[in-house]
Amino acid sequence: MNPSISQKERIISLDIIRGLALFGILLINVGAFKVIMEGDPLPDYSGINGIIHSLIIIFVQKKFFSIFSFLFGVGLYIFASRAESRGDKPRWRMARRLLILLLLGIIHVFIFWGTILPAYAIIGLFLIPFYHTTVSTLKKWLMGMTSIYIISLVVKIFLPSQGAISSILDIFSNDAIQIFIMFLAGFLTAKSGWLTHIQELTRPIRWIQMVSFLLFIGFSLWIWNASQNGNSNVDSVTGLGSLPTTLFYLTTLFLLLENKQMVKFLKPISRVGQMAFTNYVAQSIIGTAIISMIGLEVVSPKDILYIAVLIYMIQIIFSTIWFKFFSMGPLEKVWRLMTYGTKPAIKR
Repeated sequence: MNPSISQKERIISLDIIRGLALFGILLINVGAFKVIMEGDPLPDYSGINGIIHSLIIIFVQKKFFSIFSFLFGVGLYIFASRAESRGDKPRWRMARRLLILLLLGIIHVFIFWGTILPAYAIIGLFLIPFYHTTVSTLKKWLMGMTSIYIISLVVKIFLPSQGAISSILDIFSNDAIQIFIMFLAGFLTAKSGWLTHIQELTRPIRWIQMVSFLLFIGFSLWIWNASQNGNSNVDSVTGLGSLPTTLFYLTTLFLLLENKQMVKFLKPISRVGQMAFTNYVAQSIIGTAIISMIGLEVVSPKDILYIAVLIYMIQIIFSTIWFKFFSMGPLEKVWRLMTYGTKPAIKR
């Protein structure tokens, strides 16, 4: 069995979007690379730091990890469908791949306590029963889960302190539910074949883009006002606004990447996305090392911005050079070897 795929099979737009999502995730994670202990100084959120912090909440928080989750769902379906086309058992192979990710994620916890890898692996297991379901069934599940998530957040925002009900609302409005929603969305998108028909779907995509943009503007103003006034509902409002914002980002990127010149210009970013697993883990290692070397006692929003840009530039350069000599990232190769138990023989 040869699990390798050719470079021509890869949808480069997905790698570019995945690479961009990694930068957004990095902007959120940099502050967590420095663990704050009791008695340590706290980040300064006054002046320019406060503005940067608010802008990160509006444009980045929960949005780019949602994009990354969407792409994870896409990738998992493509992986399973290719396994099936080779005569493999797709659901069993999905389970093995996710359990190995869980193992690798647990190892990563010892490097970065805030890693999303174990959560992705566990939540991803719930996608296995959906592999053989119809597109119609997937749509119903997606709409149902999204409705529950939105209603829970709306109730939390407008009807706080509901006693025992609050605990239930917390369950249905937490990040795990949002991840599963985006996994389902990606799974549905890949299963329906929409990714290979972007040009044919340009008109409905533009409608979604326009509506989600209007919602994005509204939620951005709401989040800005809430963050500036110290409103306790900022996180819930951010979660509620993350879905239309993610839709706006994805539709805009998919339409933009229909332009071949734009794809060519962003090719270096696609290399970062092509080895997303390696780069995600490397971000925590490089970031922790930089913070330690410069002796930062506290990571302010300004520091987050500088460090994130530095790490990302390093990863663009490294990833570009890496793929001149190798066919996949180092952790991607480990993951694949552990998934299949055989060494890929054909270079992509």
